[in-house]
Amino acid sequence: MKRYDIFLLDADNTLFDFNMAESNALEIVFQHYGFSYNNDICLKYREINNPLWEEFAKGNITKDEIQTLRFTTLFKEIGVKYNVKDFNNMYLIELGKGSFLIDGALEICKEISAYNKIYIVTNGIMITQKTRIEHSVLRHYISDFFVSETVGYQKPNPLYFDYVFLHIPQIEKDKIILVGDSITADIAGGNNAGIDTCWFNNTGNINNTEIIPTYEIKRLNELKKFINKEKKME
Repeated sequence: MKRYDIFLLDADNTLFDFNMAESNALEIVFQHYGFSYNNDICLKYREINNPLWEEFAKGNITKDEIQTLRFTTLFKEIGVKYNVKDFNNMYLIELGKGSFLIDGALEICKEISAYNKIYIVTNGIMITQKTRIEHSVLRHYISDFFVSETVGYQKPNPLYFDYVFLHIPQIEKDKIILVGDSITADIAGGNNAGIDTCWFNNTGNINNTEIIPTYEIKRLNELKKFINKEKKME
């Protein structure tokens, strides 16, 4: 089994339970503005929001367009009238407070960081991701994080990874593994960058694409087998 010195870990739905944070933030903001909220609204929001992020990964729309379109469309469908910009701004603040972890995230980050380096690679919005990461119990184990908004490119664009590699000292590509839940952003991105990839598939999804990961796991503790324990961190 190959071992790695550098672990590039995706944030949302790999380390952090984004679905829980998303639902929690939506409920808080809807209630703050006096609008009724239920799970159907959350599901409708995801139906709108998720495809927009897929288009962003393809380079077809910007993050600003996502933040406008998702609530404009949602409000129209559920009959709500409010300032989309103000609503979105509060939503991002509440979303950033949601540092809920995927099962096993803390334990695996502790174990990896005892021997190797961890970097977070994410396409999320900077204000949200920075707040979530810096206030998380994981922060102590993370060497750095790279948010596409500040990088200027997003996963799976190879230029995103060029930036990441440039900012990691003494890097050797064959010693890097990228772990993430998204085939189209994480696995495709790692493949484009010429590094090994691991698909975190804890929901049992079927890969119907031609994008093939180097490995596939269902639980984060399976990453233990990739730790290079000869490379102990000081």
